[in-house]
Amino acid sequence: MTKRIYAQSVEDVLADQKTDLEGLTTQEVTERTEKYGLNQLSEGKSKSMIQKFFDQFKDFMIIVLIVAALIAASSGEVVDAIIIMLVVVLNAVFGVFQESKAEEAINALKEMSTPNANVKRNGQIEIVKSEHLVPGDIVLLEAGDVIPADLRLTQIASLKIEESALTGESVPVDKSLLLLEDEDAGIGDRHNMAFMNSNVTYGRGEGIVVGTGMDTEVGRIAGMLNSADEMKTPLQENLNQLGKTLTILILIIAVIVFFVGLQNGDNSVIDMLLIAISLAVAAIPEGLPAIVTIILALGTQKMAKRNAIVRKLPAVETLGSTDIIASDKTGTLTLNQMTVEKLFINNELVDADKVETNLDNPLYQVMSFSNDTKQTSEGELIGDPTETALIQYHLDHGLNVTELLAKEPRVAEVPFDSERKLMSTIQKNTDHTFFVAVKGAPDQLLKRVTRYIENGEIKAMTDAQLDHIMANNHDMATQALRVLAFAYRQIDAIPETLDSETVENDLIFAGLVGMIDPERPEAAAAVHEAKKAGIRPLMITGDHRDTAEAIAVRLGIVEAGQHEAIISGSELDDLSDAEFENKVEQYSVYARVSPEHKVRIVKAWQKKNQVVAMTGDGVNDAPALKSADIGIGMGITGTEVSKGASDMVLADDNFATIVFAVKEGRKVFSNIQKSIQYLLSANLGEVLTLFVMTMMGWSILAPVHILWINLVTDTFPAIALGVEPAEKGLMSHKPRGRKSNFFSGGVMPSIIYQGILEGAITLFVYWLALTYPVHMGDKLIHADALTMAFATLGLIQLFHAFNVKSIHGSIFNRNIFKNVTFNWSILASFALLAATILIPGLNKMFHVSHLDIYQWGIVLAGSFSIVVIVEIVKFIQRLFRKNK
Repeated sequence: MTKRIYAQSVEDVLADQKTDLEGLTTQEVTERTEKYGLNQLSEGKSKSMIQKFFDQFKDFMIIVLIVAALIAASSGEVVDAIIIMLVVVLNAVFGVFQESKAEEAINALKEMSTPNANVKRNGQIEIVKSEHLVPGDIVLLEAGDVIPADLRLTQIASLKIEESALTGESVPVDKSLLLLEDEDAGIGDRHNMAFMNSNVTYGRGEGIVVGTGMDTEVGRIAGMLNSADEMKTPLQENLNQLGKTLTILILIIAVIVFFVGLQNGDNSVIDMLLIAISLAVAAIPEGLPAIVTIILALGTQKMAKRNAIVRKLPAVETLGSTDIIASDKTGTLTLNQMTVEKLFINNELVDADKVETNLDNPLYQVMSFSNDTKQTSEGELIGDPTETALIQYHLDHGLNVTELLAKEPRVAEVPFDSERKLMSTIQKNTDHTFFVAVKGAPDQLLKRVTRYIENGEIKAMTDAQLDHIMANNHDMATQALRVLAFAYRQIDAIPETLDSETVENDLIFAGLVGMIDPERPEAAAAVHEAKKAGIRPLMITGDHRDTAEAIAVRLGIVEAGQHEAIISGSELDDLSDAEFENKVEQYSVYARVSPEHKVRIVKAWQKKNQVVAMTGDGVNDAPALKSADIGIGMGITGTEVSKGASDMVLADDNFATIVFAVKEGRKVFSNIQKSIQYLLSANLGEVLTLFVMTMMGWSILAPVHILWINLVTDTFPAIALGVEPAEKGLMSHKPRGRKSNFFSGGVMPSIIYQGILEGAITLFVYWLALTYPVHMGDKLIHADALTMAFATLGLIQLFHAFNVKSIHGSIFNRNIFKNVTFNWSILASFALLAATILIPGLNKMFHVSHLDIYQWGIVLAGSFSIVVIVEIVKFIQRLFRKNK
């Protein structure tokens, strides 16, 4: 901002921005969007396709391959050099494709999670994406919002904003409308301003947009960050570390192969150098990080289609190991569509649709006044579900709330907070006195009442009357109704200090309202599926204990009469951390708890070595969401603060979506395991084949053979395994545990024995071709043997791809051809492999000979034998586990 707006009056800022407090018109917004652009921070220049392509050549192993091609060309092997360079280029193309697919997935998710802002336009309140804000817009703020642009505040009500992203100060700042005399005031001292990407932690307010996009304070910081390098995820780091370890081991083997090959005397230094290089490049899974990234990205896309927006790729993998799902009740396990069902009015409990409504009754007045619901120009009610239910009830019964609020406007308030569980407003009466309207939790509100009203008569509150009220409150709560209490009083002047002590005392009890938020139809089935999968669902709610128990029983989270599984917030406060950790497995329902309790719940379960997924939608939920292994924000009711702290956001706020995401996470983890098992066992087979050939003094597969096998059999099937359908019974297994990794569950032993098996079968076919030749003459015999070994080593990997569809299960117990992508990848790889042998001209380039039917029969039988042998091993493993 070029002007010191914080030193100007609101009137001057309005004039400067050419706007007023009713907001801009549609035409003005259009004109200003053309002038200022979208309200977005620049993300720096993205790499072009050409840049991404050439970046692929920075990899160490690709540089080694290019050197190999130059050596081959200089030694007269021009065809080999061309093929090696072809492999290099194709690898680069695949790398660009994988990188682009992952970026597309992530960018699509960013677009889906763009935050919204409440803004005044054309004199009406509208909800717009924050990127469409322009200077001069009037933005409405409330607790939980992320400030969408730089604002000059025009109205505030106990407004506090946390600005640590800009100032480093974590304590929220109290805002005011006072002009600042110091025109050089620092950001932290500009109390009449609100800055983009800071968080409203308390109260409400309005402000004029005075800076958007890169013209904001945070935009200046973004400009400095654009040049920063992107950090790798922990998952990518682990895979890179695996790649480095394998590189060292295989380079040692390559050196041994090089010197042993020279000792045999049949190969030149150039030949052995090329073979050693091809061995190293073929055996190292340099494409594994990219393949894992694209599998994760494809998983996020599928989740996004089912309303689970994953913000951090590694979270997909972590989801699959979830042991505990701690879920908010309202809106996640229930519909979040509160409706008024019962009223306790005039000292009796009645059905809400069977009572005569009248705005002269204090109960209906308090329901209207102590309420932050807003109505859009389209008639949509915006606000807390319990508050919108109260207004909807008025509208359904023909009560003119708008007229009442206009006649008796709000002039002050004490906003709701989760500690005292009350909200109060002060309305100006037509006679210039003031009406205090208080609503909140019955147990908290009744502590502050001294009288009650019955049929227009105000009476003194007695213990018997309190018992009568609480009995009716309990009656409604046991029916799973959410109960709010309402009270009021008349005062002559607004207190100088607006807090609970000065405002919420000496109240007149007006009545109770019971509301129901029915459970989602699919929630009970999702709870059952989670339990079947060994996942323990927990329900967390601020509701009364009886309400929480009733809903939990209906959902199947607890059994009827299982009272010991329910704990209240006050009871939790009475337990030390050590006591709670010892008892945490006893509790499945947390009632009357505040968001701060969630951190204790998360940490207690984590001390039990459990992987915890935690949902949250409020500002105070952010610490728990960050502490949890998987923080899950609410896309509909959630604040921008809670979404920002989350690993995943539910676009539909639905518990069933969490269970689906866990299932998808398990599938993604399983598929990554399959890709790793497939790639590493294939690479091990190649290494052993070349190593033993060298040690035995046999003719060795040429570099073009290994490189071509690696290209056509690694890339397509490995990616296709990443989209393999979930195995049957995936959600009947217990969570795999916190300490598991991609080599757990029998994957590492499978890699070893299957890799040895691939190499052994290939060497056996080579030996068989030498021992029982079809053609005569040493040169032809060796040419046939090498060709058969080449074909076997390639085909055996394609057949083995079917084996890894299930680590322990038989592939014949499932529809092995269900994955169409996999089928086409196998056919494409087979065609590319076979073409080098069958197509005249290509076979000369690849130094292979034509094979007859007998020889092809041996190749196919040998290749397919890995399916038979692995099936036998799996069968024995299953018998062993069954009898264990």
